[in-house]
Amino acid sequence: MSDMSAGPVQAEDPNDPEVILRDLPEQEREEFLRQYRPAVDGAHDRAGYRRLRQFLHAWRLVVIATGEAGYYEELEAVRIGTACTRPADIRPSF
Repeated sequence: MSDMSAGPVQAEDPNDPEVILRDLPEQEREEFLRQYRPAVDGAHDRAGYRRLRQFLHAWRLVVIATGEAGYYEELEAVRIGTACTRPADIRPSF
């Protein structure tokens, strides 16, 4: 006999607020919660619910960005004006 279940596998929703909070670096969690509470309060109508979903998606992107090596160092370099940036070349190359 196998220990495998025949039930469906539940995929974790990356936009679940609990998942976002768990995955955020400690220094970002307080700000997430500060913004999350009013977003939830405003989600009682369709427009507010849509804004809540957009809010959660944006914070999911923060989770991804802060997981990149050097994120906080680059952010600090931008703040103090020492970041080495180069404009993106958006011209098509044929």
